[in-house]
Amino acid sequence: MGSIAILIISLGVILVGAEVFVNGIEWLGKKLNLSEGAVGSVLAAVGTALPETIIPLIAIIFGGGQAGQEIGIGAILGAPLMLATLAMFVTGISVIIFKRRRYHGTRMVADYTIMTRDLGFFLIVYTAAILTGILPPQIRHWQLIIAGFMIFAYFWYVYITVTEERNVDEDHSLPPCYFARSKPSPSLKIILIQVLFALALIIVGANLFVSAVTEVATLYRVPAFVLALIITPVATELPEKFNSIIWVSREKDTLALGNITGAMVFQSSLIPALGIFLTDWQLGTGALISAIIALLSAGLIYFELVRKKHISSGILMTGGIFYMVFILGVMQGIITW
Repeated sequence: MGSIAILIISLGVILVGAEVFVNGIEWLGKKLNLSEGAVGSVLAAVGTALPETIIPLIAIIFGGGQAGQEIGIGAILGAPLMLATLAMFVTGISVIIFKRRRYHGTRMVADYTIMTRDLGFFLIVYTAAILTGILPPQIRHWQLIIAGFMIFAYFWYVYITVTEERNVDEDHSLPPCYFARSKPSPSLKIILIQVLFALALIIVGANLFVSAVTEVATLYRVPAFVLALIITPVATELPEKFNSIIWVSREKDTLALGNITGAMVFQSSLIPALGIFLTDWQLGTGALISAIIALLSAGLIYFELVRKKHISSGILMTGGIFYMVFILGVMQGIITW
């Protein structure tokens, strides 16, 4: 029962941290004169992606030999999969739940330029990362060259996104800064303290959640591979999901989707590039299948966005179908790292 209680408490900590974080990150974007696209796709996405990014790096560097490399590569590939499928599904469900308070109902009308750039970047760069994983070891130098281009591409993406012109109407509904509620314009120092405090809460909550989930899984004899491939990745992606739910409820669709798509960009370029540099980056059949599932889910969303200039909750919820395909593949032993 203690583990169940910690599980519930940790969820509450993550939720509080997410609420404080989205408030602080919006104020930080205003203070730095950044567009909503930059706030969602860069600041929020990278901030909430950092906790789960640490996991594969620790596994590769300190995990010990081949086993550590396999765990690290699995975690690197698992993050884009969760974001492109389960996170999109949760966002779609949130749109349905909050449709009565949303002007656009079940449609997500986010910044078209930002969303097409994020998803297009993900489809191209993540495909490159996966194809690099099937190159023979004899041409290892080409893997390293591609990884270098992936790092350059991410920083170019950040530059393009951050330097976009800010829409002055974007902050018309900005609530007071939680750490300076009486001040109409809090200082940058106060805002940064709030953001860092919220990130600390999120990290503590996520660590508590993963530990509690591990204990519950052990108690009920959940297989280790199910824990490694399914339960833990879901737990580590909770911050992005909570952030997006909060922004969906306030009809800030660019922030809600950018938080996910920006994390997809980060997790499909910079992190796989580090994986390529630190491991031999030889991907098996299961890893390739998982990557294809993520690319298909993201590609479907991208196709609707280009065709209709918006994204429906129904298309977002199809991410749940792709995720179930992944789950069945794991249970059947088809998908292993």
